[in-house]
Amino acid sequence: MATSQKQLPPPPEVRLPDSSPRPFPGSPAAEPVRRHAPTYIGIIVFKLVKGLSFLGLALTAYTLSDNNLPEEYRHLLENLQPLLELLRVHPGNKFFTHLAEGIAGLTEAKVLVAAGGTFIYSLFSLVEGVGLMFHITWAGWLAIGESAFFIPIECYELSRAGHFSWWLLTVLVVNIVIVWYLFRNRDRLFRHHRAAPPARSF
Repeated sequence: MATSQKQLPPPPEVRLPDSSPRPFPGSPAAEPVRRHAPTYIGIIVFKLVKGLSFLGLALTAYTLSDNNLPEEYRHLLENLQPLLELLRVHPGNKFFTHLAEGIAGLTEAKVLVAAGGTFIYSLFSLVEGVGLMFHITWAGWLAIGESAFFIPIECYELSRAGHFSWWLLTVLVVNIVIVWYLFRNRDRLFRHHRAAPPARSF
C-alpha cells in the first residue's frame, strides 16, 4: 500500500533586526537633499566671481607697486594710440587727464595699502561663496551683512547730482536681492546645528 506523505509547512522566515546605525535627527545624513534654486546658485557664482576678480586686482596692484606707474601709463597710451584713433577718442581729454593726475599721485606705499585692502575684501567674498555652497549658517549671515552694508552707501552715491551710474544701480539691485533672498529663506537654506541626543545606556 502506498503510504500517504504529509507535506510539512515551510519554516517561518526569520528577519534579523537592522543593525545599521541610524543618523541622529538634525545631522547632515538625516536631512533631505536640498534642491538648489537658480537664485541661490546665482548668488554663489556672483560671490565667487567677485572674490576672484578682486583677488586678481590685488595681485596686479602688488606686482605693479614698485614700478614707475606714470611712465607705464604713458607707454600704455602710446600702444593704445591706434585703437583710440579708431574710436575717435583723444588721449588728452578730461578723463585721461584726471586719470594721469591720479596715477602721478600714487606712491608705492599707497598702492601696497590698496592691494592689501583689496586682498582682504576678496577673501570675504570667497569665504561667503564657499560657505554658501555648504549651507553654513555664519557664512549666510556674513553674506547678508556684507551686502546690506553697501546698500546705504550706494543709495547715497546714486542720489548725488551728477553721480548716477547704471553700473552702480545694477550693483545696488543685486545687493538688495541677495539680502532679501538669503534672509527670507535663511531657515531653509542654512544648516542649523542641534544638540545630539544623549548616549543610550546598555
